[in-house]
Amino acid sequence: MKLQQVLLAAGLAAGVWGVGLLEAGRAETLKFSYQGSLNQLDPYSLNESFTLATLANVYEGLVRRNAQLQLEPALAERWEILSPTHWRFHLRKGVKFHNGSDFNADDVLFSVERVRSAGSDLTKRIDASATVEAVDPYTVDFRLDTANPILHAEWETWFIMDKEWTEANDAVKVTSASDTSANHAALHANGTGPFRITSHEPGVRTVFEPNADWWDVPLHNLTRVEFTPIASDATRVAALLSGELDLIYPVPVQDIKRVEDNAGTRALIGPELRTMYLGMDQRRPELLFSSVKGKNPFQDVRVRKALYQAIDIEAIRTKIMRGMSTPTALLISPYLFSRAGEIERWPHDPAAAKALLAEAGYPDGFELVMDCPNDRYVNDEAICQAVAQMLTKVGVKTSVNAQPKAKYFARILPSGGFETSFFLLGWTPGSLDSWNVLENLTTCRDDAGKGGAFNIGGYCNPKSDALVKAIMAEIDPARRDALILEAFQLHHADVSHIPLHQPGLAWGVSNRIALAQRADDTLMFRSVTKN
Repeated sequence: MKLQQVLLAAGLAAGVWGVGLLEAGRAETLKFSYQGSLNQLDPYSLNESFTLATLANVYEGLVRRNAQLQLEPALAERWEILSPTHWRFHLRKGVKFHNGSDFNADDVLFSVERVRSAGSDLTKRIDASATVEAVDPYTVDFRLDTANPILHAEWETWFIMDKEWTEANDAVKVTSASDTSANHAALHANGTGPFRITSHEPGVRTVFEPNADWWDVPLHNLTRVEFTPIASDATRVAALLSGELDLIYPVPVQDIKRVEDNAGTRALIGPELRTMYLGMDQRRPELLFSSVKGKNPFQDVRVRKALYQAIDIEAIRTKIMRGMSTPTALLISPYLFSRAGEIERWPHDPAAAKALLAEAGYPDGFELVMDCPNDRYVNDEAICQAVAQMLTKVGVKTSVNAQPKAKYFARILPSGGFETSFFLLGWTPGSLDSWNVLENLTTCRDDAGKGGAFNIGGYCNPKSDALVKAIMAEIDPARRDALILEAFQLHHADVSHIPLHQPGLAWGVSNRIALAQRADDTLMFRSVTKN
């Protein structure tokens, strides 16, 4: 199926039929919960989908995506490509930030510089070589070194900030994911979006209320939104079934039937575009957390392939994910790359894994620590524990270091110094395009962290980097897909990462709620109604 067909089917299954239940004058509060917390409100601190998706209700970009993930105008009412390297954005007039300040080109220029500054986790949203200038107060030009046909495709989550508000509150410096002290922008928000944050207790509770001065027409009938993180699956599901909560996600796969069988609730099931994978530190001369001293076993492709072939992905699909996952050979969903089926996973083969380890000089294996979040992805810690057992069986004695996502990301991301040897991560390309995956996860990085912004393992192949540059500039779809396939084939042979699967979406909602479930796991309050 094509992506748009899948997304449309998912949206219909999710209950788009209910949009339009607005009842004037009726106060409706949406109470929802997620397994992880909302800590920082600085929109440039953490490139994590739940944080950005939640802040997308408060902040806005020049563009946004609808329920079918199609790009549409937001703070830019239109744009034009004057040449392959020259884009012009015409800004929406009359838009105000929540504090009453006017939105204009100065805010865009300020946001360009801030998102590319030290501490930002979203530096790749705007290429460092791009120059940006204001033609007038409501027109902004972006000039590029090379053509970029998807320049704006990731900008839904590049949020525009109020220059005056940020400067007045001494919050120009981005509070990174690893900073221990937070500035004003990390604890308060001032966007242009349909909802404003009226109360925020990091990791405890966040309250949203509609923005009466929003420039667009609201489709919701909500007067208040309350978010409470609940890490315990059992507690989260019980709160939904009792009516204490209107919406939870994710629903543990083992509890989907309970949600479906409950009289007042239903489960929304759909495809997800996120790919789960394992990464390995291939850059350091010696691993930080391993029994091997004086060298790095992950710099040998035979060791990387051994770990890959030790993993029984079908067992993870059936026993851990209970059928709610699709094993993959690539770092991108097949819905987003038409030629994905031309590459197959390396087969599960413990005997071959042991032989590869022996051939690489590790006949008795070695010890390894695996870093993992325990409140970020569906069954994240359970997946890590299963992988650890599988690797231990072939001689790589693996222990799991599972942490809440705030500590996990603060450790493994660039701001934490990539402090990991082996890790689990999920990736959804913001542009819905292969270039995003290749650029962020596979391009070479140096000791300063420049290069692939999320190439945490430090994989590096100059041939791959050349392909990534060619993909960016290629306009012809067939030639572009051929280059993408070549890059993915190279990574498959190199075992740059160990792809696992795309998990399925599973949300639990009250029957009083109607909404559109987006395949990127984004909850937009503006399309929620409650009767």
